[in-house]
Amino acid sequence: QVQLVESGGGLVQPGGSLRLSCAASGRISNIYSMAWYRQAPGKQRELVAEITSALTTTYADSVKGRFSVFRDIAKNRVSLQMNNLKAEDTAVYYCYADLRIIDGLNRNNYWGQGTQVTVSS
Repeated sequence: QVQLVESGGGLVQPGGSLRLSCAASGRISNIYSMAWYRQAPGKQRELVAEITSALTTTYADSVKGRFSVFRDIAKNRVSLQMNNLKAEDTAVYYCYADLRIIDGLNRNNYWGQGTQVTVSS
């Protein structure tokens, strides 16, 4: 099986910074892309940032210029550096991976358990 384990969430004041990390483990053959999604109370889950195996990145308009996504391909890890945090960034952040397992025929999507980020004074 595959596990995605996130770390780094917490409480931060507006204008502050946090760094989220996610490590994928298990019978992984290849990870095509990794991403961070978030879900605020009463809202749908939305894409925050994505990074492909070619290290191409995509960001939600609301976080461009403030958030940066990084990937360590050899270690199956993805990080999200969040700067100048705002109250509207408050949400549960989920790690996501599009990958193929060893001996697997198809690509599948996997999710972490989520980590809470709260931006408040």
